Amino acid sequence: MSGSRWIWSRRLLASAAAATLVLAPGAYLPAQAKTAAGGVKPHAVGALDCNGFSPIQKNVKRTRICSDPRGYEGGRFYDNGHYIGHDEPTIQFLSSAPGSGNNVTWTETLSKDPAALPTVSHPGSDVTHNFELSAAPWFSMALCNPGSFPQTPCSPNSDINASPCNLTASCPPGVFPGGGSAFLEMQFYPPGFAPFVDNLSCDNTHWCASLHINDLECTENFASCNNACIEPTNFAFIQTDGVPTGPPSPQLANLATNTPNAHTLLMNPGDTIKATIFDTAVTGGHALETRIDDLTTGKKGFMIASAANGFMSTSIVDCSGTPFNYEPEYSSASAINIVPWAALQANINTQFETGHFVACSSLAGPATLTVGTFKDKYFTTCRGAYEKASPKDGSKGNPELSDAPCYMKGDTHGHTAPPNKVSGCVLFFTQNGDLDFDGSPYYPDWPNSTTPNRFPSTFRQLQPTTNGGSGYPQVLMETDLAASESMCSPTTLTGCAAPPPNAPGKFYPFWSQALVGGQCVWEFGNMSNGNSFGGDAQYGGPSARFFGNLAGPVMANPHC
Repeated sequence: MSGSRWIWSRRLLASAAAATLVLAPGAYLPAQAKTAAGGVKPHAVGALDCNGFSPIQKNVKRTRICSDPRGYEGGRFYDNGHYIGHDEPTIQFLSSAPGSGNNVTWTETLSKDPAALPTVSHPGSDVTHNFELSAAPWFSMALCNPGSFPQTPCSPNSDINASPCNLTASCPPGVFPGGGSAFLEMQFYPPGFAPFVDNLSCDNTHWCASLHINDLECTENFASCNNACIEPTNFAFIQTDGVPTGPPSPQLANLATNTPNAHTLLMNPGDTIKATIFDTAVTGGHALETRIDDLTTGKKGFMIASAANGFMSTSIVDCSGTPFNYEPEYSSASAINIVPWAALQANINTQFETGHFVACSSLAGPATLTVGTFKDKYFTTCRGAYEKASPKDGSKGNPELSDAPCYMKGDTHGHTAPPNKVSGCVLFFTQNGDLDFDGSPYYPDWPNSTTPNRFPSTFRQLQPTTNGGSGYPQVLMETDLAASESMCSPTTLTGCAAPPPNAPGKFYPFWSQALVGGQCVWEFGNMSNGNSFGGDAQYGGPSARFFGNLAGPVMANPHC
């Protein structure tokens, strides 16, 4: 990658304060896991680093969808020497009303795939399924955690946590850097490319969802980070009984944590669902709850990010865990109330994580992934119309080190999942995403209709609402795509664009708004049935906050 590269400091904080919480009965805290100091010692396998580069722990799921941090003074973020970037086109919803930042409801119709299986020969006109386009559409909220960047106290559900530095590249000495902040993504996973533990899907026919929280173990202005646990993840599927499938914490997460069970909420393509994120009362206090009501089937699921459910805050000193109740950080969704370390200006957002899949006609470079008792054969190199010059084929100037992990069409992964629908790679093991932009997400293979044809149908999202049904009067469209573009310079701000200047498909998906079935809905992809806000032009130009972001202006929230 071009541009300045900041090498992370390996100094650790000498001390840190952490409140001791009493764990409720039934929590995931084996006695043998406790350290002398009372913290929970990390296991050899877990989720201490969402990106998979912790030197002290193997990541139980290497294909996790992480939050994208911005680096020192707005530069690129590197995790143990690895560039960490994502492609996350998003809409931020803004409101100064109390409650707009800690209680939000989204109503949407889930996308449906084409009836035909994916094809791989004609980029731009192939049959394409959702898992090829977006690994995890998500809704977000900023959360309070004093054990996360910038390692300062925070008061849940309060705008006093906001800093004037949140909208700038760095925080000058002596200026309040803001309260400790975590990033919730309520992620949705498309059908078609299971098993979840090393792929993208719960199964071939259903959507599923999770409560996914990232902390960042760095201090103000990224002056010091713990490389052993830079971006720890708390994770649990949305469950019909609210009980995690396994330990959610970064220290103890295991195969069960990342394996759906009989109580995992499964949703049909085309179902209309209501997703709510809010603070809820629990024994001894409050904690964040994410809830999904499937309005089509009547099924319900929820997950609470509580100490009782096994959620933990991670110590920047030694990566140990302390049982913790996560809660919303802010009261309102004002522009300044965001996760200060995230690349995106994020609090109340809707997004489509993209750039994580490339379809292949053949695969090469066999290898084996082993995580505990789970073993799976994968490949490192993709060949075909979407990857004409893969790294292993001797291409020059390709920023990708490998396409891994890649899996054959029909692979059942040791009879643990239904057959994969196409041969393809999910691009996670050595870099986070499609850095040469040659996969189907960068061709016009996106939804262009409210019903599936060669491409999936578009998601249809109603305007989000907060307490009492109030809306959000302003929006901001943004993407962190540019940080992954090798030609995008943090000093000159040239070469930063959507579509990426070197993308062979010369396409980038965009947000639109249209009247469908009498309802005014947000759509995403390549839709022409309403207001497209200029298509790619909606993302504007490089942001003053982070060079790798393309951000349009704050504008009045339109209505059909």
